[in-house]
Amino acid sequence: MTENVLPASELYTDEFAADPYPAFAELREDRPVCPVSSPRFDQFLITRFDDAKAALNDPRLSKDLYGPEQHFLRIFGPNSEAINKNMLNSDPPEHSRLRRITSRAFAPRRIEALRPRVAEIVAELLDKVVPQGQADLMHDFAIPLPMMVISELLGIPAADHDQVLAWTQVIRESGSSGRPPAEERAAVQEAQLQLHQYLAGVIQAKRALPPADDMISSLIEACDQDGQLSERELVSTTFLLLFAGHQTTADFIGNAMVALLTNPDQLELLLRTPELLPSAVEELLRFDGPLPIASPRIATEDLEYRGVHIPAGSIVGVAINAANHDTAAFADADRLDLTRERGPHLGFGHGVHYCLGVTLARIEAQLGIGALLRRLPGLRLAVPVNELRRLPAASPFRGLIDLPVRFDA
Repeated sequence: MTENVLPASELYTDEFAADPYPAFAELREDRPVCPVSSPRFDQFLITRFDDAKAALNDPRLSKDLYGPEQHFLRIFGPNSEAINKNMLNSDPPEHSRLRRITSRAFAPRRIEALRPRVAEIVAELLDKVVPQGQADLMHDFAIPLPMMVISELLGIPAADHDQVLAWTQVIRESGSSGRPPAEERAAVQEAQLQLHQYLAGVIQAKRALPPADDMISSLIEACDQDGQLSERELVSTTFLLLFAGHQTTADFIGNAMVALLTNPDQLELLLRTPELLPSAVEELLRFDGPLPIASPRIATEDLEYRGVHIPAGSIVGVAINAANHDTAAFADADRLDLTRERGPHLGFGHGVHYCLGVTLARIEAQLGIGALLRRLPGLRLAVPVNELRRLPAASPFRGLIDLPVRFDA
């Protein structure tokens, strides 16, 4: 890192966890490329839209964390190598090979065919909630919905869903338990280890059975018959699809509902005109997305953004949520406007790492949010918005720990 590093104590505060956008606005204005320290790792933070878009597609910013420098050790910890060696943390041509294999399962036509099943899961979850007049929308709906969908797609047995979810939540909620940092890191490492062992066991069990119509079976075929995947890549790719396939969607649904419930004019507009829902999902994602900062990139050579020197080997963070509030790209960017003309937000990324599951995420969000508004009349927060419990400020995710609401049963 260089001089003038912004210390973690000035950025990653409770106020930032509740509302990061004022701090992002200051950085965009005064220090659009800023070296920042954090409880996780130090990085250069890029906050303006044009710079962010360029950085997400800059081949000098590598996603391969498993080269000779083994950057994954300082970012993810020692147990992470077994489950993080996948397309998210790789560059072309390895990324292209891994994405090509997994993209078959996410073909838009195939995913669109899942819409009725997603609607069934939405209805099943809300059938349990509707009679109660109150709910925790995170644990009762936003988290289980995408978890059930991606688990069925992967072919994870239904009896194991709760245990798998428990392990992923340890990773998601890292830093929020109040435990000492060493204990927290140990808990995350143990959850990663348990997930790796579990997924390896599922793969072994599926190998002993006739091929099924699920993603894990397709990946096994790519590994065993075609030799396109190594065993390590097989387990790691399964983990990526499981975790990324539910985590961001769950956090997005929670964030979106808070945005609507705290902007009553936009909520009323959507209730009156539900046909706005597809474009509303895009605006809600721009307004308060679940990944405030894109997954880490490594500078492979000395480079410069906005006149700031970034030495080779530095970690670079692209602040997606900051870029999506850049007034140079979006008029009145801090205002939620569900009638906003659909623009090129960065909520699904950009470049070769553009979100593979975009079609599925949109279907889950559209059906989930639409059903919540339709089936829970008089929906309102059960606590003041400033009392909502959020993930820690330095978390890689922007999401809620819980979301208590009331409605007219």
